Amino acid sequence: MEIYSTEEQQAEAIKRFFKENGTSLIAGAVLGLGGLYGWKAYNQNQITSAEASSEAYNQLIESGEVLSKSDAFLTENADSNYAVLAAFVAAKEAVDAGELEQAASKLTFIADNVKSPELKATALLRLARVQLAQSKHDEALATLGKSIPASFAAQVAEVKGDIYLSTGDQEKAREQYQKAIDADGADNNALLQIKLDDLAKASN
Repeated sequence: MEIYSTEEQQAEAIKRFFKENGTSLIAGAVLGLGGLYGWKAYNQNQITSAEASSEAYNQLIESGEVLSKSDAFLTENADSNYAVLAAFVAAKEAVDAGELEQAASKLTFIADNVKSPELKATALLRLARVQLAQSKHDEALATLGKSIPASFAAQVAEVKGDIYLSTGDQEKAREQYQKAIDADGADNNALLQIKLDDLAKASN
């Protein structure tokens, strides 16, 4: 399944998000609080909470049962960055297991809760691919119609092309693949040009 096949940019965005939002930056979030005592108390509470979420996340991953235990983890750590990371891992496991409805649920959770535009875009793109795999074409197109940064234009167009191709609309598929290539999508995805070439052969 192509949901996780060509996402180097998205993977880097995820790494960057967690690097930039680690516990070392917690102090910056509370600089505006008045009073030294209040600042220290709040800061310590945030650090303690982040450490607890980190430990719970490690236990979840080490358990080898991320998918089955992810719902409880997301409920208990909904405000933590680790909830987003756990949801991504659970979604991938769900896809690998063919549990597409669960995958869609986890990706929807991310899109609805994450603040990073890049991570939200990553979740929406993967959600659209899951919906495509479920033959939910209209829902997939609606997902891609949500606010996604321009830097993801090539990936959005490619997934739209895949959706239209799945419905048998080769002309719209060709338009979207070309749009993806025009957005420099072929530079990071050699399969994109192959998809367009295959359509050209099919029309001859």
